[in-house]
Amino acid sequence: MIVPGSASQELAATLAAETDHALAAVDFHRFPDGETKVTVPEPGDHAVVVASTVTDRAHVELLQLQDAAREAGADRVTTVVPYMGYARQDKAFESGEPISARAVARAISTGTDRVLTVDPHVDAVCDFFEVPAEPIHAAGRLAEPLPDDLADPLFLSPDDGAIDLATAVRDAYGRGTVDYFEKTRLSGDEVEIEPSDADVAGRDVAVVDDIIATGSTMGESIAVLRDREAAGICVACVHPLLVGNARTTLARAGVDRVVGTDTIERPVSDVSVAPAIADAL
Repeated sequence: MIVPGSASQELAATLAAETDHALAAVDFHRFPDGETKVTVPEPGDHAVVVASTVTDRAHVELLQLQDAAREAGADRVTTVVPYMGYARQDKAFESGEPISARAVARAISTGTDRVLTVDPHVDAVCDFFEVPAEPIHAAGRLAEPLPDDLADPLFLSPDDGAIDLATAVRDAYGRGTVDYFEKTRLSGDEVEIEPSDADVAGRDVAVVDDIIATGSTMGESIAVLRDREAAGICVACVHPLLVGNARTTLARAGVDRVVGTDTIERPVSDVSVAPAIADAL
């Protein structure tokens, strides 16, 4: 049975249809003091909990869903974390700082037999779990909503760390070239973007990344492309977090379209990762 978290109901429903599994009618309740409680009906022998941890509250809810599934009689629990919050905090830079990705992975491990997470910041995050954990690579699905007639398309990642994502989208699209920007982080919220040598004039460019949060760094990349007279610019990301006025920031920078998956359910979630998850289950 597919057990949905409150932030992943659309994806859970799509996954249930994709796998021909029943979808649990989970009840979510919040007490006056702010605490939450979930109720999971009998999930059968195998419960597949699907819950993106987009907030701290969602992290707590995920732990409750796992525990409730066990209490309801599940012999086996598989936890699918489409978007894993804190995954980018995968190392400590100074003494006394936590490795937050490890802390949340350990907590999730206590209530499950297996974990699947979609395109984490780095695959090594899965090593923090104390149960078998696997990354699911779904970036290629971002090619589906792109127009068939892109002009001499260039798939561009904001830095060399995301080049594999851009390559996956290009390969799924079937044609085009791949390049990246060089990005130097000057501080926690200040990044310097140096354009590559790619010729973008008159070409359609798809900028591909794993996650877009505030859109500020991506906006700087877009400005460079506009200065270089790109014909059209779209942004494709696996995890469309898009906090605050991120969507406005991208529009003002000159983005023609933003495409995301349903790991985080947003208006730009044009494609589902459910088939990729189904293949891994």
